[in-house]
Amino acid sequence: MPKYEYFTLKKIDYVVSIRFSRPPLNYFNSVVIHELLEILSDCDQQTDCRVTVLCAEGSVFCAGGEFGDGEAGSEKYIEMASDLYGVAMKLFEIKKPIVAAINGAAIGGGLGLALVADFRVAGEKAKFSANFSKLGIHPGFGTTVTLPRVVGAQVAEMLFYTGRRIDAREAYRIGLADVLAAGDAIEAALELAQEISSSAPMAVQETKASLRQGFAKDIANANLKELEIQKRHMQSNDFKEGVKAVAERRAAIFNNN
Repeated sequence: MPKYEYFTLKKIDYVVSIRFSRPPLNYFNSVVIHELLEILSDCDQQTDCRVTVLCAEGSVFCAGGEFGDGEAGSEKYIEMASDLYGVAMKLFEIKKPIVAAINGAAIGGGLGLALVADFRVAGEKAKFSANFSKLGIHPGFGTTVTLPRVVGAQVAEMLFYTGRRIDAREAYRIGLADVLAAGDAIEAALELAQEISSSAPMAVQETKASLRQGFAKDIANANLKELEIQKRHMQSNDFKEGVKAVAERRAAIFNNN
């Protein structure tokens, strides 16, 4: 199998495990998203791959996005974010089922990445947060479409407005996690993937296509709006305060400007 900078691949029967590693917090950037899209697109073309499992090294699944050098909100930053999200939205066009194994925190854009998957398996130490409001910014990564689709509009609003962090059991209760693993999420995710892979691949892929008809386009359109609002929010004092507060590990004091 090809080698990548941030991913390690392993094939087990008809399942390909895709392990992400960018320590310590597994932030994604443009290179990460380009690599992941290349891997998943290649798996779509391989007849001996029927399901993929996306997992991560360490105690964090993904802590969000890192768009590169430059002050957040600058034209350079927005240009990089636009490129990254433009590629990221293509992840929702992948034809074969994806199972995400979440052993640690999936935060902000990291939650958005987890929501690319068709199913999420949560380990005992998994944590989830749509923490955008805590940063003083509008949600991104198409989560205004993907999160309500998974947990329902009312629960999504609660998670977006509060920015609260929930554990694996709560994620399972609200439907954000499809499987609550007793131990390692990766092992449980591989079991689910193997079960899916035993079904007729043509039937599975075309069922996914039917269930998700127009889904990728809806997410891409929503993301354009998300990014436009994020650009405006990044110019605010509240966003600067939110970023500073997170770095200083304290509660932010927002002034609505």
